[in-house]
Amino acid sequence: MVDEDDLKMSRKKGETYFDTFVELVSYSCKAADLLKEILNNYNAEQLPRKMKEMHEIEHSGDEARHRMIRKLAREFITPIDREDIMALADSIDTVTDTIEDVLMRMYMFNISKVTDYALKMTDVIVKCCGALKTALDEFYNFRKSAKLHDLVVEVNRLEEDGDSLYMEATRKLYVECGNYKELAAWDTIYHYLEKCCDSCEDVADAIESVIMKNS
Repeated sequence: MVDEDDLKMSRKKGETYFDTFVELVSYSCKAADLLKEILNNYNAEQLPRKMKEMHEIEHSGDEARHRMIRKLAREFITPIDREDIMALADSIDTVTDTIEDVLMRMYMFNISKVTDYALKMTDVIVKCCGALKTALDEFYNFRKSAKLHDLVVEVNRLEEDGDSLYMEATRKLYVECGNYKELAAWDTIYHYLEKCCDSCEDVADAIESVIMKNS
């Protein structure tokens, strides 16, 4: 368990790990918002340009994570356990990576038209990322926060909504789609959309783990 005085000392040294967590999840939110914008105004010809825009967001997240790793290597005192810092940073980074993966699959499979279920699942991803951003804004105060647990629960609830949409979308695909190439493409894309929700839940679980270990 981390000493409260150590936590205060760490926060006086400029940028904290909590600041970096917020920065990392901000990139996840940007990626989710961009995915929503692309799918709601879908133009296959614009996809290569949008992929570059998405990759810039993902790359910025990677740079922030690498900066945090360098900081972690130099410092003896950390506000929470080192392995928890790495686990949380990695799980947030995975959210952004997985959102980019969705766009890459749409390009790879030459998607020409977006389904209603893809739009609905993307809405859930945006909400998940927003809830995580709110939670990580509050995370520095994890010992005393009255809101953090409810935000973790909200992410878990949204992930369940994503699971339900994934099941419905996949069933509709296999019942109604007679084009094998289209079926194979959307089966994979729905899987990656669902993985985005799962990765958001992994971040929430990492936050909850820190709370439990330090309570």
